[in-house]
Amino acid sequence: MFEATASFAFFDYFRIPYRIMAFPAPAGRHALRRAGTDGPLLTWPSGGGVLGRREVAGFPIHAHFSEPAAGDFALPFDPGEVMWRYWSEHYQDRSRARAALVRLYYLLRPVIPRAAQIRLRQAFTRVQEQAVFPAFPVETALHDFHEWMFQLVASFAGGPVPWLGLWPGAHSWALVLTHDVETAGGLAGIEVLREIERAAGQTSSWNFVPLRYRTPDALLAALRAEGCEIGVHGLRHDGRDLASPRVLRRRLPAIRSYAQRWQAAGFRSPATQRSWELMSELGFAYDSSYHDTAPYEPRPGGSCSYLPYFVGSPGGPGDMVELPITLPMDHTLFTILRHPDATLWLEKAAHLRDHGGMALLLTHPDYATDPRVTDGYRQLLDKFQDDPTVWRPLPGEVAAWWQRRATSTVSRTPTGWSVRGPAAADATVRECRPGVPALTRSRP
Repeated sequence: MFEATASFAFFDYFRIPYRIMAFPAPAGRHALRRAGTDGPLLTWPSGGGVLGRREVAGFPIHAHFSEPAAGDFALPFDPGEVMWRYWSEHYQDRSRARAALVRLYYLLRPVIPRAAQIRLRQAFTRVQEQAVFPAFPVETALHDFHEWMFQLVASFAGGPVPWLGLWPGAHSWALVLTHDVETAGGLAGIEVLREIERAAGQTSSWNFVPLRYRTPDALLAALRAEGCEIGVHGLRHDGRDLASPRVLRRRLPAIRSYAQRWQAAGFRSPATQRSWELMSELGFAYDSSYHDTAPYEPRPGGSCSYLPYFVGSPGGPGDMVELPITLPMDHTLFTILRHPDATLWLEKAAHLRDHGGMALLLTHPDYATDPRVTDGYRQLLDKFQDDPTVWRPLPGEVAAWWQRRATSTVSRTPTGWSVRGPAAADATVRECRPGVPALTRSRP
């Protein structure tokens, strides 16, 4: 449907059909055109510009901005860089002082009594809540950018633009359940949460820490037998796995050894510590250490994404899928922010449903004695129990789907559009039309 002089990351991410070929483009810019025509052109910078933050249509854009160019469809930024800066959190203040404070926190954390840690984090929320971006509990900037780009492309095309649906089959959103077992005490809480899941007919993933406590092989086998998934939650839960390339490479052999022994497909960093530059070295099918928005975590920030993405270059496909945590963690919601119930979980999940996103929840069996956690968990599963539009996969299934989707294409046939590639059997073709949101769905 389109031709471009270079790869166009927005099209790659949403699998909008185009081919790369040579044709004349303005100096210093890449260009896109409708196939088989000489124009008009949609253009974007091929490099250079000044790094900054600007408001576009009411949402922030973080990118290198070029001088204005002629044409109704001349972008002053590269959409791929915009998405990458959200995903990787490269919009943040990456000062050495902040990094040093984070390292100091994790250095002192083992000797600070648990009650004192909680009081410190509760007090620090008064500082953290002053952050304007990303907003909590919902940050729509990246979603709004995607919708804005869809409308720009549909207007440029002058009609419907096909793209590959986000979820398999008739599903329009996903609900993914994950757990981190932080201490040996958390082992006793596993059955409490599994009982709630069994009643709802759900399975989940369980992330264990290899060198902090003993994880019985029989427990792992029992979880797998029920259809659950196993993951690795760091090596020692000391916040240092991703502290530097040297530390990571020293620990990787042990991390991978336990991953193989446990048949673990995924990884989550303790306290969701993360490093975009190092994540791809982990060697797992997926990581789930990023949040969409997380101003109240020891490492605040967020990818602003409701959807999976690849750790690596913008657009993908890459070696590892990132599955962002999109519902507030139980400990943050109930202990740090002191919410009395799970209303926020229910409201945020409904928002993600209405915007075609992935509601990925992280709970801890360590806190299963808190009735707010168990009651809220039960309410969340009950609320969407009869929703025919929800997909309830394991994280590994989401990662496998995202890889298949990223290597499939939308192709024109005599009767319309079809999907070719690994996702052909269960993918759907969607269309974006001018004036109609592509991702947001009206609810009855």
